Amino acid sequence: MQFLSSFLVRRILRSLFIVWLVTTATFFLVRLMPANPVDVYINQLISQYGMSKDEAYNLAASLFSIDFNQPLLVQYGNYMVNLLKGDLGNSLLSKGTTVLSIIAKFLPWTLFSVGLSLLLSFVLGTLLGMVMAYKRESWLDHALSAFASLMTSIPNYLVAILFIVFLGVQWQLVDIQAMRGSLSPGIQPSFTWAFFSDALYHAAMPILTYLVTTIGRWMLTMKSTTLATLGEDYVTVARARGLPDWQITLSYVGRNAMLPLFTLLTISLGFVVGGSLLIESYFVYQGIGFTLGEAIARRDYPVMQGVFLMITVAVVVANLLADLLYSKLDPRIRIAEEG
Repeated sequence: MQFLSSFLVRRILRSLFIVWLVTTATFFLVRLMPANPVDVYINQLISQYGMSKDEAYNLAASLFSIDFNQPLLVQYGNYMVNLLKGDLGNSLLSKGTTVLSIIAKFLPWTLFSVGLSLLLSFVLGTLLGMVMAYKRESWLDHALSAFASLMTSIPNYLVAILFIVFLGVQWQLVDIQAMRGSLSPGIQPSFTWAFFSDALYHAAMPILTYLVTTIGRWMLTMKSTTLATLGEDYVTVARARGLPDWQITLSYVGRNAMLPLFTLLTISLGFVVGGSLLIESYFVYQGIGFTLGEAIARRDYPVMQGVFLMITVAVVVANLLADLLYSKLDPRIRIAEEG
């Protein structure tokens, strides 16, 4: 019990330090980007509405509440004080809208699309990985291994572009234009089939992209761990005892082979929150990745910092849970930590 508490305290302190470090780096890095929100807004007013430079500057000065002429350390101090109070600030370009409300509005759509695709790819990938291991050196193993290797090596944004070009434009199998957004006009969130089916329709292409580009990793990892487990002595002893193959597969091979995958799954859950900036932008799926892309383009510092902070916390917490889970599942980790 004493070891568990000290192990937990060390991991929590390390996680808090990483969150602070990334938050600080993010604060300064976003301000190193060319042009600030005022400059971007002024240029937009001049180019789109034909305002003079003085008129655009006066309008921008009345809109933004942050003084960008303050020293960076003063801005950083104010930001950290507000952050400790749980205040992420307000959007610079959506006056009166808090960053927390923006995250709460768009985050569920990313959780739905990326979370569902992660679940599907994990289940299908582990099943196919076991099939590849049991059918090793067969034509099925070679075909599935080639597919998994190919999908793992292709960036997800490139797959998204290929889907748009071929499925949407060349073959016209899906209406990419109609699938934009997260919901159709007139559909309100509710516990109804109409809402769920419409949400699934709009998220179908991002889900398909995530599924195709992540399933290969689960397949190859599960194949590797299954092959290693099949060579263990306890599997040989189980066969010598005359246990049926299904019992050996489920109780001996499957449980032990999936141990490393649980750690990967826990870590992957942290990246679910971040979504995918490019994928959601390509399909105009209004999740947190799309929101981050809009904030970067418009230099909306508070929204950028809020989303990056949320992603950082999610990844750090997921890694912390992975450490705790793996130390619980594998006693060798606890022994090593005590040493």
